[in-house]
Amino acid sequence: MESLPTTTTSKSDRRSRSKPIQTSKPSIFLAFFSCVAWLYVAGRLWQDAENRTVLANLLKKNLGQRPMVLSVEDKLAVLGCKDLERRIVEAEMDLTLAKSQGYLKNNLKQTSGPFLAVIGVFTGFGSRLQRNGFRGSWMPKVDALKKLEERGVVIRFVIGRSPNKGDSLDRNIDEESRATQDFLILEGHEEAQEELPKKAKFFFSTAVRNWDAEFYVKVDDNINLDLEGIIGLLEKRRGQDSAYIGCMKSGDVIAEEGKSWYEPDWWKFGDQKSYFRHAGTSLFILSKNLAQYINVNSASLKTYAHDDVSVGSWMMGIQATYIDDNRLCCSSIRQDKVCSLA
Repeated sequence: MESLPTTTTSKSDRRSRSKPIQTSKPSIFLAFFSCVAWLYVAGRLWQDAENRTVLANLLKKNLGQRPMVLSVEDKLAVLGCKDLERRIVEAEMDLTLAKSQGYLKNNLKQTSGPFLAVIGVFTGFGSRLQRNGFRGSWMPKVDALKKLEERGVVIRFVIGRSPNKGDSLDRNIDEESRATQDFLILEGHEEAQEELPKKAKFFFSTAVRNWDAEFYVKVDDNINLDLEGIIGLLEKRRGQDSAYIGCMKSGDVIAEEGKSWYEPDWWKFGDQKSYFRHAGTSLFILSKNLAQYINVNSASLKTYAHDDVSVGSWMMGIQATYIDDNRLCCSSIRQDKVCSLA
């Protein structure tokens, strides 16, 4: 009879089976901290996702409320044009002020009219004897002056104020003006020989505001006028706009300082140093719309050393009709001229 196999187990095997498996403490702590870190990261990711959702909703809401077309205010802010906006507002305020003061065509503060012409005789503080000579010759006195205005012609001596306002020079002119009633005093202009170009600007601006006339005439106080002759000349040109009338000339530009007729801006006239065509200084005439142009744009009009050149430069920039009339050449030998040197 065969014997059954027997299994022998060593003592060492029995000890290993009965002893439980032990895990080290560092491994437990590592697993714990890994779990905590995973929970922290998961929480942050969930929180970030929630924040992104909230921000996306706010952005959609703002986009829905924002106008599709940017306003002028937005565009100015984007382009950095706040300063330009301020200048526009200031210009609008200046324009409103100009309208209120009668500087624009449809808002002029004028005496009764219309007149055929306003004739301004440029004079100075030391020219009283010349003025008295004119009043005794071609220029009517008080009552006759009013009758001439009834015919449509206004004549005034044109003068500014003394550099020392209110001094004896001003007082003497005020006294003479009250007696003769034939002055146009330019309150904003300082009388000086070198300021004649600005005086021309002031004259045309002031005259067109005070009188509604067809023509405005500038005359030097060394000129005798044939009054009826110039009235007849202007009568034939009634209704003619943009008329720039005079004894047209050009001439050399004097570049040497200290010489007569020196032009400080000589370099602006080119290598030939010759003036452009313009009406001579003794006598020239502007139609109403040209005088109005000077009035409205007086602040930006450039002046040169001489008044005739200055006015000629203003006429070059607009559609003025140049009329060269030899009868206005006061130094000529023509028999039918309307002026002569005094």
